[in-house]
Amino acid sequence: MITTIVESIHEVPAAEWEHLARPAGLYLSHPWLAGEEQDPTATCAYALVRDLDGTLLAAAPLYLVRDEPNDGYQPETVLPPHLRPRVIAGARRGYHNSPLTAPGLGPARTDACLTLLRDAVRGFADRHGTTHWWPYLTAPAATRLGPLYPDPALHLEDDALIPLPGTGIDDYICSLPAQRRVGVRRERREFAAAAVDVRRRALADCFEEAGVLLAGQQQGHGHDRDGIDAMTGLLKRQAAAMGGDARVVAAYDEHRMIGFCLSYHYGSTTWIRAVALDRRHPAPHLYFNLMYYLPIEDAYAHGTTALHAGMTTVEAKRRRGAEVSGLYALVDRDSAGTPPRRG
Repeated sequence: MITTIVESIHEVPAAEWEHLARPAGLYLSHPWLAGEEQDPTATCAYALVRDLDGTLLAAAPLYLVRDEPNDGYQPETVLPPHLRPRVIAGARRGYHNSPLTAPGLGPARTDACLTLLRDAVRGFADRHGTTHWWPYLTAPAATRLGPLYPDPALHLEDDALIPLPGTGIDDYICSLPAQRRVGVRRERREFAAAAVDVRRRALADCFEEAGVLLAGQQQGHGHDRDGIDAMTGLLKRQAAAMGGDARVVAAYDEHRMIGFCLSYHYGSTTWIRAVALDRRHPAPHLYFNLMYYLPIEDAYAHGTTALHAGMTTVEAKRRRGAEVSGLYALVDRDSAGTPPRRG
């Protein structure tokens, strides 16, 4: 097998990359990573493992971070104090990460590919005078990669995925416990009675309105760097990278957007990317309908079978049918060529 590092996702044909990425999720997809290359706060590269005939067997994006604006990806906020890696392996956004391996590889070849991938990432970090980490790994990914690293995986957060059985939202509601069914139906009924104007739009057509709401929400949670210009610019870049796949369901009071949910249908899952609302508006259950019920309707219409609801407020998501699993970090303390320490 042959390991290389390239500087742009555009050096890898989209179909070839997607063959590996589609089972892993949105935040490792070819178009998403192309959009992340426009972020000036890090330098991108991509570790590739191919067999001798050139078939792509494993891959991982790499980010040499210069300035991390997201607290959740700052090593000093989530890792023990003696660990300060500057290279992120895998997805840098989305709180959902995994190394990419080709479907159908047997256990032995998968392990060999992951070892080569680890060595390539380690070498990249060493050349830049630092170490690397894999943030927000899914539990299966952490289990596969764990034996290659010196310390056990660190639990960072919990992740919520809502299964969508059947063919429509009534099937989803019927899958919930009886008491929750009553609550969900009430939240949907009272929201509908408020006669809020619900519109489905491309992100490219409303990123400025959405950016204002997202900035207000971020700053309300203490993220002072996430002002209107920053959030509008972020959504504009995302709209340019993801095109018509970047879909918004928005609530309006006449001509004013009062809330939105940005989501993507990718693989068998609908991925919630951002939800923000004007909390001064009195529309009943606005958040629950934007976060869950309207995206669930869209997911069924698109044919996906799960809603990725992500981190935070996990118990509220569990009450709406979510299956919860851990997200983990693996951190390398060793320079290139040094065998991993044990114990």
